[in-house]
Amino acid sequence: MRRKLAAGNWKMNGTSESLKELNALRDAHPDPKVDILICPPATLITSAVVTVADHPLQIGGQDNHRAENGAHTGDISASMLKDAGASYVLSGHSERRTDHAEIDEQIRRKTKTAHAAGLTVVVCIGETLEEREAANTLDIIAGQLAGSLPDVLTAENTVIAYEPVWAIGTGKVPTTNQIGEVHDFIRTKLEQRFGAGVGKSIRILYGGSVKASNADEIFAVSNVDGALVGGASLKASDFSPIITALENA
Repeated sequence: MRRKLAAGNWKMNGTSESLKELNALRDAHPDPKVDILICPPATLITSAVVTVADHPLQIGGQDNHRAENGAHTGDISASMLKDAGASYVLSGHSERRTDHAEIDEQIRRKTKTAHAAGLTVVVCIGETLEEREAANTLDIIAGQLAGSLPDVLTAENTVIAYEPVWAIGTGKVPTTNQIGEVHDFIRTKLEQRFGAGVGKSIRILYGGSVKASNADEIFAVSNVDGALVGGASLKASDFSPIITALENA
């Protein structure tokens, strides 16, 4: 049975004042029935870990360099994230793929490095609007899965997040049939490549304009094991209802 996961990506938002939102989440979910993850900016990771020290809420990084260390000014290694107290890290988010021209092979290397450091990696995949309109969605997803995932992984150290690029922060949400088609396709590909045991156990999250008003509908879709939430995770008052919806799914 896959344990569901509500993950929040704060992106380039948040200062020390934002830690009060973690306290509010703790108060709202003292004994959560699902896993909860917040990925704040790197400047807040250690403080966030301290803030949730006596709560099962997990803290993650938003990215790690593919090298273990070295002359990479301004970058953060997976071992640094682990040392700061992070237990997860995002890899291959569409904003990294677009803004930093990251390709699948780089994401694969980042994922392997993060695994070696003891982090659970949320590997993000998803098509653009142009690819969706050209009916290339499943081909794109298959290619990203093949190129971004290392050959050896486990359900404990890897999570997949399907985020259609055209739905991130736009308010546009695919139909439940579209979400289900992609999630079922991802599950099949995972089972084919890694075997039924691992393939059936890896959690698949949906991301893209998830909010309290559509969470129930999304979480009822086949093979949706949770959500990777952007803007709605910045405030506990917005994220908490999504967590509750996932607990009730």
